[in-house]
Amino acid sequence: MSTRTIKVWDLPTRVFHWLLALLVVAAFVTGWLGGNLIEWHGRAGIAITALLAFRLVWGVIGSTYARFADFVPGPAHVWAHIRGEWNGLGHNPFGALSVLALLGILLFQVASGLVANDDIAFEGPLYVLVSKDTSDWLSSLHRQNFWPIIVLVSLHVLAILYYAHVKKDNLVKPMITGVKEVSDPEAKPARGGGPAAFVIALLVAVFVAWASTGALLPPPPPPPPAQAVPAW
Repeated sequence: MSTRTIKVWDLPTRVFHWLLALLVVAAFVTGWLGGNLIEWHGRAGIAITALLAFRLVWGVIGSTYARFADFVPGPAHVWAHIRGEWNGLGHNPFGALSVLALLGILLFQVASGLVANDDIAFEGPLYVLVSKDTSDWLSSLHRQNFWPIIVLVSLHVLAILYYAHVKKDNLVKPMITGVKEVSDPEAKPARGGGPAAFVIALLVAVFVAWASTGALLPPPPPPPPAQAVPAW
């Protein structure tokens, strides 16, 4: 059976994927160790927030297989995949569900982290937008959400290993090179997601990163003037 190589993953999608993986690891390590590294944990969180904003926009205006409209599966696609009849490109239906779950849980993680506190020295940059009780509640969920993230990431890695060793389908290589060998003569390469779309998504990501630092919040009121101590 003859095969040919076609473009599947565009460069922004690939860079997003690997940067997100690195930043999630960095956020885990700095959060776990705590101490002086908690500031770097916050910086990693803001960077992840910007990446997620970029991906949400890119999922609308990016290239073919990066778009949510292409890979968000319906029941028919899931059932076809279970029966072994799905032969599309990009994320398969189960992989798409995994991606959506990871995006959703990471969105909650960064949103809760922006208003979290540790009752010692750290407060999220948007802490002032919620009450102390709400911040404490979200801080607790932020810490507990670590375990669902670990589960989803582990399942993601196990699925990649399963496809590599059982189905002989290397899912990692296309996410590095951007291309994939296909035998379907009707398979079409990814299109769209040009420079203009990239600039739009990048500008949104930069704005979200800037806003996540608290830049849009009004400055805190100045401290009251110190009262002079009378000399006796």
